[in-house]
Amino acid sequence: MRKTWNVIGLMSGTSLDGVDLVFVNILNSNYKYTYNIVCSETVAYPKLWEDKLRNAFYSSKEDLDNLNINYGKFLGEIVNNFILSNKISNVDFIASHGHTIFHKPNDGYTLQIGDGESICKITNLKVVCDFRTQDVKLGGQGAPLVPIGDELLFYNYDYCLNLGGFANISFKNNKKRIAFDICPANIVLNHYAKQLGFNFDNKGSISEKGKINIELLNELNKIPFYNLPIPKSLGFEFVKEIVFPIIDSYKLSIEDILRTFVEHIAIQINLVLGKSNKEKMLITGGGAFNNFLITRIKSLVESEVILPSKDLIDYKEALIFAFLGVLRVENQVNCLRSVTGAIKDHSSGKIFSI
Repeated sequence: MRKTWNVIGLMSGTSLDGVDLVFVNILNSNYKYTYNIVCSETVAYPKLWEDKLRNAFYSSKEDLDNLNINYGKFLGEIVNNFILSNKISNVDFIASHGHTIFHKPNDGYTLQIGDGESICKITNLKVVCDFRTQDVKLGGQGAPLVPIGDELLFYNYDYCLNLGGFANISFKNNKKRIAFDICPANIVLNHYAKQLGFNFDNKGSISEKGKINIELLNELNKIPFYNLPIPKSLGFEFVKEIVFPIIDSYKLSIEDILRTFVEHIAIQINLVLGKSNKEKMLITGGGAFNNFLITRIKSLVESEVILPSKDLIDYKEALIFAFLGVLRVENQVNCLRSVTGAIKDHSSGKIFSI
């Protein structure tokens, strides 16, 4: 079997940086997969949409239903512009992660908005979306989903670390792929950088000027989540209900908050890796551009830290959601029980056809 899929992958992360788009060719040669990123782009959210998504957590069900449809239309328009500006043709389908509003898998629910039918109607293309819900119904965490891509596309690395809204990691353990969220990352760093009028702490220049508050650092490191067994995953609820109240109780300068939280992230990553015997760790996600955070991680871990091309740092998740879509269309497993804790491996995602 030899088949090339031409897919547009869409990803919107919890840190609200914007919508990541990739147009990628994925070659299936007897179930050995390779990829080629043809073009990519991040579309920053207009303030109106950023505010809508940030405040959706507090919305009524009726408002969320409307937002789901309108956000789907918004994504459809973004895709049409992406196709037009890059002169893309022969798209087999769109694979969209959507934007996470709620994620409480232990309570049996997760919600990623971005109505697939609306995207389908506006783009006149097949859409694969809603990758998490089925896994939660099967008793899983519905996250992380990227590890199947790590398993089949990035198997040359011992660890795949993503520094997005949350830091999450994927690796082989006893010949099984495991993955989980480690701790919050950009979702916290960006929140406090915004209080100084910046969207993010560029290269970590603000945090580098701060001082570590040992009391805060110790309290953060004692958060019970870190001692929970895997599988486990995090959502905005965790940050809002636990992390922000702890940090805000200390009345520190923003510089000191950022410096302390950078150290917290680096410590939690190091605790997960343990003695890793100079194995290779691929780091992607927006946090890979935070030079100071990377410096702190390198100073603690024993693994060889590898930062790939800018394209891969920025778009690995969008690429892998395109790949998840391929596996779904082929009816191949794209959700691993060893990662999410579901009762079985399965092929997840809803398909909307024109």
